Amino acid sequence: MPIDRLDESTGSGGASGAKRAKAIHALTLAFVRDPVMRWLFPTPEAYLTHFPRFAAAFGGPAFGAGTAWLYGDGSGAALWLPSGVHPDGDAIATVVLGAIEPAKHEAAGALMQQMAEYHPEEPHWYLAILGVDAARQGQGQGAALMREALARCDEEGRMAYLESSNPANVSFYQRHGFEIVGEIQAGDAPVSLPMRRPAR
Repeated sequence: MPIDRLDESTGSGGASGAKRAKAIHALTLAFVRDPVMRWLFPTPEAYLTHFPRFAAAFGGPAFGAGTAWLYGDGSGAALWLPSGVHPDGDAIATVVLGAIEPAKHEAAGALMQQMAEYHPEEPHWYLAILGVDAARQGQGQGAALMREALARCDEEGRMAYLESSNPANVSFYQRHGFEIVGEIQAGDAPVSLPMRRPAR
């Protein structure tokens, strides 16, 4: 099945907006059992209300950069940020700190600080979010989405970087050449693992 590259910079208007919504919907279904996301947003209401806003703030700049990909049937999406494109840090802080209970504020702040410390300084591609609808996982969509973006990384000779917020996904990333380079954890939050794939 074809993979659509979403590029809002082309001014495609409504069609682009519709596909952006499909990507966020797929990611929302993909992360429903993610340990870190459910630590942040533990109730169904909190998760369904705040995760889409979080995903848009964290990976949304990919749409304007032309580095967002949607699996053809809308079951999965990948939001990559190339060198020079960054998550909307202010919007992320607003979503997270406005949504979670005050007792988690210190740990959430520490997690964001640790993420910043592990983030590479050299030019790279950052996988902000990749996910496939939980009902469709294990059918190859994630691998197809990953190959699409890594081909661009390799064309440019860039390193790739991500944080895995779910230990169950580590072997998937390792199969695509990523290596664990540390550990991100604070308070009672689940562990996230920063991972790098060397330039090729």
